Amino acid sequence: MHTRRIGDVEVSAIGLGAMPMSIEGRPDEDRSLATIHAALDAGVTLIDTADAYHRDAGEVGHNETLIAKALASHDRGGDVLVATKGGHLRPGDGSWTLDGSPQHLKAACEASLRRLGVEAIGLYQFHRPDPRVPYADSVGAVRELLDEGKILMAGISNANPEQIKQANEILGGRLVSVQNQFSPAFRSSEPELALCDELGIAFLPWSPLGGIAKARELGSAYAPFARVAETHGVSPQRVCLAWMLAKSPVVIPIPGASRPETIRDSIAAAELTLTAEEIAELDAV
Repeated sequence: MHTRRIGDVEVSAIGLGAMPMSIEGRPDEDRSLATIHAALDAGVTLIDTADAYHRDAGEVGHNETLIAKALASHDRGGDVLVATKGGHLRPGDGSWTLDGSPQHLKAACEASLRRLGVEAIGLYQFHRPDPRVPYADSVGAVRELLDEGKILMAGISNANPEQIKQANEILGGRLVSVQNQFSPAFRSSEPELALCDELGIAFLPWSPLGGIAKARELGSAYAPFARVAETHGVSPQRVCLAWMLAKSPVVIPIPGASRPETIRDSIAAAELTLTAEEIAELDAV
């Protein structure tokens, strides 16, 4: 398995986005555990989650609890960097709300620590800016968690270039990751990717295949990905992830999965080498 770095930690070049295992349409627990175990068996050492990845109001942290159970029941569970997030909320009615207050972020981190069963969270990320709270206050709370040893590394999500620079300054140059939406259908995070490349900060594209509902349609929606896939005898989804990896050594896609076969296919993208001509064709989509 090819590797990349988040801060000083070496991780698999493809991570697992575990959100689909906990929200609407989620599989039963046995299949979710099998999916996580399949990822570990294939060499994945990065799993992305959040306290807001749940379906019902009374099950905050469902995804974190699921991951903790999966890691505890696998002999490679201790090799995994779990990246979780705080600051986004789901009331249980399908909507999303925000709370970026320092008080909430600190309480959310403590709850995530308990659910994950660890003394310190490997990577903690501020999930999404809250317009009611100064960004510096939210990131300042993450800095305090870092200084206190509650988290080992700090990241941000859904941030623009100015927020990336501000967060890195507030964290004293210790910002290690930015998690933004990026896919063939969502290219507006190119400036953030370029900035992360310049600063040496890991860029984690979320929904890299276009999201749960549209991932299967990637090849039909974007013909060049289907053409390149046919040339290599692989899926368009695998081509998509290989294309992202080719953009910069800081890119670490975290495709969502809820079945063992899909995460295995995604992981194989790290072994797929595209030609310069193919990359240019896909860039032009």
